[in-house]
Amino acid sequence: MPFVYEDYAESAEYIRRRLDGRRPEVLLILGSGLGYLAEQVREPVIIPYGEIPHFAVSTAPDHAGRFVIGNLAGRCVMVMQGRMHVYEGYTAEQTAYPVRVARLLGVHSLLATNACGAINTSYAVGDIVLLTDHIRLFDPDPLIGPNIPEFGPRFCDMTYAYTPAYRDAARRAAAREGIVLREGVYFYFTGPQFETPAEIHAARALGGDVAGMSTVAEVIAAAHCGMKVLGFSLVTNMAAGVLEQKLDGAEVTAAAEAAAGRFSALVTGCLPLLDGKDR
Repeated sequence: MPFVYEDYAESAEYIRRRLDGRRPEVLLILGSGLGYLAEQVREPVIIPYGEIPHFAVSTAPDHAGRFVIGNLAGRCVMVMQGRMHVYEGYTAEQTAYPVRVARLLGVHSLLATNACGAINTSYAVGDIVLLTDHIRLFDPDPLIGPNIPEFGPRFCDMTYAYTPAYRDAARRAAAREGIVLREGVYFYFTGPQFETPAEIHAARALGGDVAGMSTVAEVIAAAHCGMKVLGFSLVTNMAAGVLEQKLDGAEVTAAAEAAAGRFSALVTGCLPLLDGKDR
């Protein structure tokens, strides 16, 4: 059965009671191998997903499956140390559920991160990609079913799903930190298997620069409920067929760990600039 507004409200109230008056501003979703950023949160309140009414739990490797809520880079952040995926057996609505709950807690911005494979052959492992758009062809999205008007309209515009002002802020933060920032389009696949070379070839022809198994449902939900969005992909492998070698999930974690310093600096450099405004 689809969720109703009261489900989201119950989840939000459970979290609110744990926050001792704190008011989170930014939801930070950490993808595969990127959970280390949660360890930088000061004075954290930690809430496992399994304790929250109506929440799914994260089963993917390297996903701790909990909120870490506290102070990071001058913002009160609501960090998802791990996320849910459709390939775990969840619906798109379930994977995006935390975004709507965060909105009810007053969060105005989403900073979504993920590990990805590079479709664009000019990219290399370790590159950080600023997401400008996405392509989703393969599964239902979180807005299918009865609309919940408290969150947004029946038909949701996606023209500026990745907020232009936030992309400008990311470019400034990257320049300040001396970080080379790629820009590109995220092509969503359901997973959990890696894509075939033919699928990657088709994605490249359609305009995809990186491939991954997450993020898009969360961005759609955020756009629907009026949140501003910034998205980053960390290239942890070249996509299938780009190199003459098989893909291995272990390389994702290794590449994420190698980029930890740069990726942390970029995210923490952007956080003070995310104020919920279009400018």
